[in-house]
Amino acid sequence: MQIYEFNLPIDELKKRTHKDYLVTKKFLKPDSAEYLALAEGDKQALKHLVKAASILEKINMQIDCKHNLPFKEFLDAEISKGSEQAKLTKILFDAQKGINAIDTMSNPIRLAKGIDEKLGKGVYPEDLSKEEFHAVLIRMIKDGKTEEVRNILTQRSIVVRAAEDLAGIDYVEYFSEDFAKIADELEDASRVSTNEDFNVYLILQAKALRKADPMLDAYADKKWAELQDTPLEFTITRENYEDEMTGTIVENEELSKLLKENNISPIPKDFLGARVGIVNKEGTEALMKIKKYLPTLAQNMPFSDEYKQTISTDDDALQTMVDVDMVYAGGDVGAYRGGITLAENLPNSDKLSLTIGGGRRNVYHRQIRFISDIEKLKERLDAILDKDQHKYYLDEADHWFTIGHENAHSLGPKEGSEKLGKYRNIIEENKADMASLAFVDLLTELGMYTPEQRLQIIVTCVADNFLKSKPTLSQAHRVRTVMQNKYMYERGAYEITKDGKIHVNIDKVIPAARQMLEEIVRIQIDGDFAKAEKYVNDNFVWTPQMEIIAQKLQKVSKTLNGRVENELADELLK
Repeated sequence: MQIYEFNLPIDELKKRTHKDYLVTKKFLKPDSAEYLALAEGDKQALKHLVKAASILEKINMQIDCKHNLPFKEFLDAEISKGSEQAKLTKILFDAQKGINAIDTMSNPIRLAKGIDEKLGKGVYPEDLSKEEFHAVLIRMIKDGKTEEVRNILTQRSIVVRAAEDLAGIDYVEYFSEDFAKIADELEDASRVSTNEDFNVYLILQAKALRKADPMLDAYADKKWAELQDTPLEFTITRENYEDEMTGTIVENEELSKLLKENNISPIPKDFLGARVGIVNKEGTEALMKIKKYLPTLAQNMPFSDEYKQTISTDDDALQTMVDVDMVYAGGDVGAYRGGITLAENLPNSDKLSLTIGGGRRNVYHRQIRFISDIEKLKERLDAILDKDQHKYYLDEADHWFTIGHENAHSLGPKEGSEKLGKYRNIIEENKADMASLAFVDLLTELGMYTPEQRLQIIVTCVADNFLKSKPTLSQAHRVRTVMQNKYMYERGAYEITKDGKIHVNIDKVIPAARQMLEEIVRIQIDGDFAKAEKYVNDNFVWTPQMEIIAQKLQKVSKTLNGRVENELADELLK
């Protein structure tokens, strides 16, 4: 067993695991009405799905950092010896699902001394520098090893050293034993689940986990994106926000030119998550109200005649949506690192299913969006929002905005974003936010929102867009927030009152969002790394206005870390 040294002292651990500093999101319990209402076959299926998700979490821990599993083993051994430091460290490890993360103040959390986060996380050799990575790829291409380089630069490969070269191994092959176990669980679930459509998907997904063939995943993704009326939810999420190594390629002109000449696209690596839940019919019906408007939104996207987007402007939107009561969130989708995933629009634009006629699917996480402390919310509003505008704030309006955000991922250019390198995710998340906000007036005109809801969305969106501290450039979801706040302030969409509170100039918000959306989509169409870099650097500025609100937020909320309680899942895993 590998021995590690604790990085956080006992006092710091006691602080971070105290309820005042550690927010808890509670998933379904064994006695929840949602679970008890399931048919017996679906209850049995849920056991297999939770087991499958727990195995996938083990896989993603290795993708995230090569030390995660050995460190977990070390912690368990130290806990068995009675170590309080190990016990408290394990709480944070389980919450952030790994050794390395960030907290809500954007400070790095390192649970083991000497184990820093790498650009390539666990998908590249731990000792591989950016410079060596570029040099090896250049040499391999010049030596005629283009197929080997292509394998290295797919989103599915684990990269290993091969003498002086590198090699890419498909993750299904690399983790074949555990993927086979997941496939077994999915097939077992399909034998007892009551929904035939869902069972077909489970079987397709199981096949994709037994053979390293991206097209098998495409068939599974295509079926998954068609699911609408099922009792259960199971998703293997594949998103590439964490890999910072691959994105550096566009910074090397020689390497970029060689890749282009050989028709090789460097796609960041997928990190894996697993979501298990029970579909909430009432919440899903509310979500579906926007679907009939999606083709109109596609028509109204900036420069819509210059690109193809997932949502057709005149056909079926190819978009399903479900609201889910959460049972388990494993791996990438369940890691609490400064925050936790609220909803997802998948598959992403780099996935094969979109090339064979597949659509996308939005899944919303009910328990994660629920407000756990109404009194704290009131305290926050009293501290940061002009009292005259409290009447417009509604926490449900944030959910409406999120619906717009997730659907907006299916709008705009769906190809070429890899050319933006490390800025691609920042730009894409910014686009989704600004599209959600920019279309509020149009959706009000079409009848989706009432005039009162329009006001609630605008004010709630601006008020909720402020952070407790400046994020790091690697936090795409938070970087875009800073960019938007600077952009909105410069265009008069909000101001800070004499007593240091936000006053939203309501009629200026939507025009500013529309303008920013146009600029973002133009960058995506052009696929120009330099333009993306300049745009992010020009707007990613922590202003005095943001600092005023940040100081107030820090006084209201002591939260530094977060975790999930999943009592039903724990019971099902026994």
